[in-house]
Amino acid sequence: MAAPPRSFSRRMTRNPTMIDPGSEVVDSELVPSSLASIAPILRVANEVENDNPRVAYLCRFHAFEKAHHMDPKSSGRGVRQFKTYLLHRLEKEEEETQPQLSNSDPKEIQKYYQSFYEKNIRDGQFTKKPEEMAKIYQIASVLYDVLKTVVPASKIDPQTQSYAKDVEEKKEQHEHYNILPLYAVAVKPPIMELPEVKAALRALRDVQNLPILRPLDEGHRSVNDILEWLSSVFGFQKGNVANQREHLILLLANIDIRTKGFENYEQLDNNTVHLLMDKIFKNYRSWCAYLHHPVNIMYPQGSDRKQLELLYIGLYLLIWGEASNIRFMPECICYIFHKMSDEINGILFSNVQPVSGGAYQTTMRGEESFLQNVVTPIYEVLLKEVRRHNNGKASHSAWRNYDDLNEYFWTDKCFKLGWPMDIKSAFFVHSEEKRPDAAGRDQIISGKKKPKTNFVEVRTFLHLYRSFDRMWVFFILSLQAMVIIAWNHNGSLAVIFEEEVFKHILSIFITLALLNFLQATLDIILSFNAWGSLKWTQIFRYILKFFVAAFWAALLSITYARSFQNPTGIIKFFSTIGGNWRDQSLFSFCVVIYLIPNFLAVLLFVLPPLRRSMERSNWRIISLLMWWAQPKLFVGRGMHEDMVSLFKYTLFWITLLISKLAFSYYVEILPLVAPTKVIMKVKVSNYEWHEFFPKGTRNIGVVIVIWTPVVMVYFMDTQIWYSIFATIVGGINGAFSHLGEVRTLGMLRSRFESVHSAFRQRLLPYSKEMVRKEHMDDPMGKKNSAKFAQVWNEFIFSMRMEDLVSNREKDLLLVPYSSTTTVSVVQWPPFLLASKIPIALDMANNFKRKDDAELFRKITADDYMRSAVIECYETLGEVLYGFLEDEEEKMIIRQICREVDVSIQQRKFLSEFRMSGLPLLNNKLEKFLELLLKDYDDEESYRSTVINILQDIMEIITQDVMNNGHEILEKSHQIDTHNEHDKKQKFERINIHLAKNPTWREKVVRLHLLLTVKESAINVPMNLDARRRITFFANSLYMKMPNAPTVRAMLSFSVLTPYFKEDVLYSEKKLNLENEDGITTLFYLQKIYPDEWNNFEERMEDPKFNKDRIESIRQWVSYRAQTLSRTVRGMMYYKDALRLQCFLDYAEDDAIFGGYQTMDMNKDHKNLMDRAQALADLKFTYVVSCQVYGAQKKSSDLEDQNSAANILNLMLTYPSLRVAYIDEREETHDGKKVYYSVLVKGGEKLDEEIYRIKLPGSPTDIGEGKPENQNHAIIFTRGEALQAIDMNQDNYFEEAFKMRNVLEEFHKTHHGQRTPTILGLREHIFTGSVSSLAWFMSNQETSFVTIGQRVLADPLRVRFHYGHPDIFDRIFHITRGGISKASKKVNLSEDIFSGYNSILRGGYITHHEYIQVGKGRDVGMNQISLFEAKVAGGNGEQTLSRDVYRLGRRFDFYRMLSFYFTTVGFYFSSMVTVLIVYVFLYGRLYLVLSGLEKRIIDDPNLHVSKSLEDALAPQSVYQLGLLLVLPMVMEIGLERGFGTAVGDFIVMQLQLASVFFTFQLGTKAHYYGRTILHGGSKYRATGRGFVVFHAKFAENYRLYSRSHFVKGLEMVILLIVYQVYGESYRNSSLNMFVTLSVWFLAVSWLFAPFVFNPSGFDWQKTVDDWTDWKRWMGNRGGIGISPDKSWESWWDDEQEHLKHTSIRGRVLEIILALRFFVYQYGIVYHLDIAHEDKDLMVYGLSWFVMATILLVLKLLSMGRRKFGTDFQLMFRIVKVLLFFGFVTVTVILFLVLGLTVSDLFAAILAFAPTGWAIILIGQACKPCLRRIGLWKSIMELARAYECAMSVLIFMPIVVLSWFPFVSEFQIRLLFNQAFSRGLHISMILAGKKDGDKKSSN
Repeated sequence: MAAPPRSFSRRMTRNPTMIDPGSEVVDSELVPSSLASIAPILRVANEVENDNPRVAYLCRFHAFEKAHHMDPKSSGRGVRQFKTYLLHRLEKEEEETQPQLSNSDPKEIQKYYQSFYEKNIRDGQFTKKPEEMAKIYQIASVLYDVLKTVVPASKIDPQTQSYAKDVEEKKEQHEHYNILPLYAVAVKPPIMELPEVKAALRALRDVQNLPILRPLDEGHRSVNDILEWLSSVFGFQKGNVANQREHLILLLANIDIRTKGFENYEQLDNNTVHLLMDKIFKNYRSWCAYLHHPVNIMYPQGSDRKQLELLYIGLYLLIWGEASNIRFMPECICYIFHKMSDEINGILFSNVQPVSGGAYQTTMRGEESFLQNVVTPIYEVLLKEVRRHNNGKASHSAWRNYDDLNEYFWTDKCFKLGWPMDIKSAFFVHSEEKRPDAAGRDQIISGKKKPKTNFVEVRTFLHLYRSFDRMWVFFILSLQAMVIIAWNHNGSLAVIFEEEVFKHILSIFITLALLNFLQATLDIILSFNAWGSLKWTQIFRYILKFFVAAFWAALLSITYARSFQNPTGIIKFFSTIGGNWRDQSLFSFCVVIYLIPNFLAVLLFVLPPLRRSMERSNWRIISLLMWWAQPKLFVGRGMHEDMVSLFKYTLFWITLLISKLAFSYYVEILPLVAPTKVIMKVKVSNYEWHEFFPKGTRNIGVVIVIWTPVVMVYFMDTQIWYSIFATIVGGINGAFSHLGEVRTLGMLRSRFESVHSAFRQRLLPYSKEMVRKEHMDDPMGKKNSAKFAQVWNEFIFSMRMEDLVSNREKDLLLVPYSSTTTVSVVQWPPFLLASKIPIALDMANNFKRKDDAELFRKITADDYMRSAVIECYETLGEVLYGFLEDEEEKMIIRQICREVDVSIQQRKFLSEFRMSGLPLLNNKLEKFLELLLKDYDDEESYRSTVINILQDIMEIITQDVMNNGHEILEKSHQIDTHNEHDKKQKFERINIHLAKNPTWREKVVRLHLLLTVKESAINVPMNLDARRRITFFANSLYMKMPNAPTVRAMLSFSVLTPYFKEDVLYSEKKLNLENEDGITTLFYLQKIYPDEWNNFEERMEDPKFNKDRIESIRQWVSYRAQTLSRTVRGMMYYKDALRLQCFLDYAEDDAIFGGYQTMDMNKDHKNLMDRAQALADLKFTYVVSCQVYGAQKKSSDLEDQNSAANILNLMLTYPSLRVAYIDEREETHDGKKVYYSVLVKGGEKLDEEIYRIKLPGSPTDIGEGKPENQNHAIIFTRGEALQAIDMNQDNYFEEAFKMRNVLEEFHKTHHGQRTPTILGLREHIFTGSVSSLAWFMSNQETSFVTIGQRVLADPLRVRFHYGHPDIFDRIFHITRGGISKASKKVNLSEDIFSGYNSILRGGYITHHEYIQVGKGRDVGMNQISLFEAKVAGGNGEQTLSRDVYRLGRRFDFYRMLSFYFTTVGFYFSSMVTVLIVYVFLYGRLYLVLSGLEKRIIDDPNLHVSKSLEDALAPQSVYQLGLLLVLPMVMEIGLERGFGTAVGDFIVMQLQLASVFFTFQLGTKAHYYGRTILHGGSKYRATGRGFVVFHAKFAENYRLYSRSHFVKGLEMVILLIVYQVYGESYRNSSLNMFVTLSVWFLAVSWLFAPFVFNPSGFDWQKTVDDWTDWKRWMGNRGGIGISPDKSWESWWDDEQEHLKHTSIRGRVLEIILALRFFVYQYGIVYHLDIAHEDKDLMVYGLSWFVMATILLVLKLLSMGRRKFGTDFQLMFRIVKVLLFFGFVTVTVILFLVLGLTVSDLFAAILAFAPTGWAIILIGQACKPCLRRIGLWKSIMELARAYECAMSVLIFMPIVVLSWFPFVSEFQIRLLFNQAFSRGLHISMILAGKKDGDKKSSN
């Protein structure tokens, strides 16, 4: 055959995407996306290369020709480079390869094809496994395609054609499969032999009653099952059909087996299909009922109901499986199903179209018909709306998100779409058109936008009032009533019953009416953009409520005013309206009428079943009655809890509110009333500034200043009370849940006897009948003990493989379970029996009396000692007896044992045996056992040594221990009359090969441990994590959990992990990459985990463990980081646990006692293990959604390639692992990109594609990345439950064993016959030991996922989904929008929205703490801050969302309180806490600078200061983060003891935990507030790595400048001004607490990033940081310059949120900036140069000075820029003149006008804030300033301010860096946890590694 044409082979220059021919990467995996179809050909070439290189060459040549034909111009990305590479390889192979089977290429490939067919297909099809056959058929198909291009058609011999025809006919039956090889012919895997799978498959293949469709072409094959028939009708994709076929079979099989026994059966139970039908179509039926449309599910009389049900289920699943992004729109899917099922009904029953009356078309449709005609049009609508979103720059009200488009299908309007859908209908027609701009690009011009649906996400804090109006009304009315009572307080609360006071209290109803009017107004304003989509009835309701609210506000005001005899003020105005009548009873009558709806609401509140029924009713009369109370929506109906739950959380909140209101009244309100009354009477005539209202009465300004922070505290401190009450209730709940009952190994040891029975009851299938049967069959309970031993030992083995325990510790922890033992006592694990034998020996040796009973009483007093002694005695006899070969010698052993037994029975043991010989015997036995366990090379030498020691032992026993031992030996002489041996010649015939027997060796090891282990059991295991896992597992066995079903009867489940580009496995390069101090990650971890590293080294020395050392080290490091490999290893424990559970469920006694570890070696038990594997596959699926895996495989980036290779290795290591990814392919003809969802598994060496489903477009273009990643892969999950796992999580074998128990929670009905839809699980934070910050975060997170969520679930009933590892009712959620929500920005915190969605749609969420999953958290200051910023921004978006609004409005009052204070309320309270500081300080600034403090507050009769301090104390407590510590202390106390909790609390404070929490308070407040005002929330990648590096000053400044540093400096200035100009508020006891707390806040915000920065006070690093900062400040910005390279770029990036904010946002920024002008206005009047002049001209002159300064600076800047180069001399002269001018003016001011030095410092305090205000206002008005040319001036002014602020912050760091002890102290502070684990962190940070020293020597 000719070589490839030379025209293709011109040499090209290499570029980064060129493929290296010498690369180890397989060429088939690097094929450009536009040439994807040639990848299988290249794979086949690689497969056959070793067998026949010439055929491989021909395959590659065929691939090259095909590639050239597909893209002759090489226009696709990477095509030219790939073709060049392939051409070079072909040229080389053309010369190197020769035909082997023939003399020409055509004959060569024909012969090879025939031999391949005969060897692998004809002869191997009945012996090979399905996955092997799939690969073989794939190779055969490709080979024939190549053959056809090489051999002319006329020359292909008939035999080859016959073989090819056979392959073509059968290849579809031999495709790569996921779990079920449905078409396996010969060697069927065990899973296909399960009766439930057979029955489900048989039911699905029943197509007898279905009409035959007209085929599209002649070659169309027949329909084999229901899903294929549906695909023929609607044109579903082949991959989708195959995927949903397996999905449906597994669902049916798993449900069916639970309704039947385990015997073989053939037919699927009708009830099985009915149950699945009910679950899948519950939401659809509800939707139809809501819209008053009949369901399109029909069962005509005489039809096969089961077949129809399967048809409808299959249709729904096929729609869902191909719906792509539309899966987030469940009611849209309902609509599609509604119309398609109607079409099905027409085909099956009427065969007449309902509209036209014509016959239905029964022609088959093309494969992508459904995608093109249904999914793609809707996707394009989504895509157009996202373009309006403009990547987060447009406001939420400007575009329709997923919820808006889905809620379109909540109205009858959706039926106007018709079917097939009318693309010209309003839903699809969009107002965007593309016009080419000047550059020729398409520019999107937005026309009139479509209205939002039902709700508008407007950026305003008013959402908090609108969503939670009942709470605010309650607190406002309570405040008003308490102020009125306090105002009239006479020493007793009975004052409220006085007529005048009571009349004033009644004014709260006017306030109520006004607040309701505000609510009605907000409803109109905030929903106005959605009016275009609302029904007229809803719009009418909004307007009517507005007018009714206005009417009631006016009526109640007028009638209230009329009830006063001599009205004054505003009351007098209202009393004159409407005539002359006056009557108190009229007002009361109006109030009663006004409150009637509230009375009805209370009635319905105490009768939740009635309210639930009314809300869920679709009767029109009920809807009419409910119309006024709440607008009708499809979700959020009937969410009311049962009476028990209602009572519990109502009691919680009533108790809390009483406490809160009492505290507020007596501490916050009452003490301020008396001073306020006096203040309002004081007259002030002399102010210290220019007062604009000098004749104002009652000093209203002072009253506002005093009361505002107190009122803010009043509204905030409920959060504090919630923390206190939640801590108490959570602690009580935890105690009743048995948490912490086994918290130490000592406790475990004392209860270990009952652990085995608790295990039997909890973790094995359990019922009274089973217990009764077991008791009859196995009265000693040995089988159950053996089962416990299997699980316990697998647990210990798993910890050994994780290097948490050493080999010795493993041996001490293992429990024997062999049935061959003759030991008569329970064999406890050796760690329980440690030191028992040595102690017993000492007791016996020192026992002087001859009374057996006393000695035995002492020994048997300790059960473990008794067991140890008996086991040692019996095992020693058994070992010696088995070791000896001579029968006479065995008889001696038997005789000795008989003597011992008889002497014990006759109580003559001490008289017949000498205890003094026992120590010597013990020493010899230790040597003997050690010798038996040693390996040997010289058998004779070894035998001789063993015989010698054995003879010594026998001599000691007979001579030193036994009184009559010589008699036994003499008797043996008499029996053996033929041979006369003396004692030295005995015991020479031994079986030393017995040492290789595993069972016998296990006994020897155990006996050796019992004799030698002398230390306390408390020290085993040494590893803290191993101890935690053992104690938690033991503790969980005593907690309440459902009984375990058998594996076959358990719920099936999947685990889904989204992955993007995080670390999979640390590379060798990354392990050894040194940081700036010369520290590698490997070295760091070796010091952090020294015991685990030692265990790893010990494991690597084991010859049985023959893995590559480098690879093992990579894994060891990766398993201690937050990597995908750690997560996958943990999740695959589920598979291991299931296999073990299957073994325990179905194994016979001999297998149980033989041991699970030996099963794979025992051929007799192969069927059992196959069955276990099959059931494990049936029950568990693990899918990792590696979104960009396809791109990573083809990437030229080395890191991406490594990630892809590591993911592939995971698939090869874990055959059950599945990887889903989004494949992006480029079409060769038009360059258009096509996207697919692909599922792959590990093959022999590469991944094998299982399913490929085409998508309408890129799914991640529509929504947030992570939920879209989950959504595309969720179709590949299986089962009835789905656990969502992040890739920073871990799992443990012992916890995986409890999974079937947890899944049974889905069957438990709770109050009201509801079953859970989400099961919340506890988490263990495994990153707590890395540093003090990691420890703080670990404790904070642990308290939230334990005590926090415990209280949320019970009693508050507001637990949602806070991230993974919760378990979802999969069918419930896939029919209701999935396990997260994905609208851009709004659903940034995607996880919690799935919880909201679940509750709104009638779900029930629980929390369970008897199982835990590991989770990693961020460990560095900057990582933590980025995480907190993301969460705070997410909560800001939640505040604006419809989900929060609907939950807030539709929960009852007390549940709404729980919801608020545990979600957005927590972040709002954090922001208010910070605002209180500002309000308090600015209020004080006003009082000080105006002179009011001196004239009013200082009055000794007022005591205002003390009252104010008392009221502000709660804010200080909250600010310091003490409330976050409360739950931590309670949980630590509960689980580890309160002594430990107090100790940890003290250590945390010493490590500056309060500084950390105070700093994070600022992070929360800043990002929460900014998100609501301007947006800008985004996902912030934190890295999740180990923080062993130093963050530079510039990096910290960039990250914290706006959120902390600016605010901290502002507070410092406020405090300085107050301290300088204030004279009162000095001697109060609380002054120090409140003022110091503000100083603490300011200092924490300014310096916490440096305190918690590794090497933050190292002198050399400080110098480097300064150099780096100067470079950063000086660099110019511009396009393409990143923020970390230039201050200008960073500054521009910091204002990104202002570029796209609304006018309202800009105005608010300007208003907030005005506060900085107060300094200048107040301070200039206090200057000595002002001479106490209070005229406004003084302030005007200060502005003249300010303008002059700015003008001079501007002139200097312009001069430097324009004259600094060409007119250097002139510019210098000008600068000198300006300098002299400045000096002259200063001298004149000093000498003539009385300027003082203090005035200069005061001027800085006055003018510096003014300049900053100008900058802030300039930023808000940037477009205007840019137009008028002032923007650069603002930027230069800002640069000067940034430099000044940086220097102010940097100087203290410089000073502290001078002192070396500060750096040492910081190291101890940061890494104290690591110190406690043996980490020499100073060595690490200094880079002084011992190894380096040795090498240098």
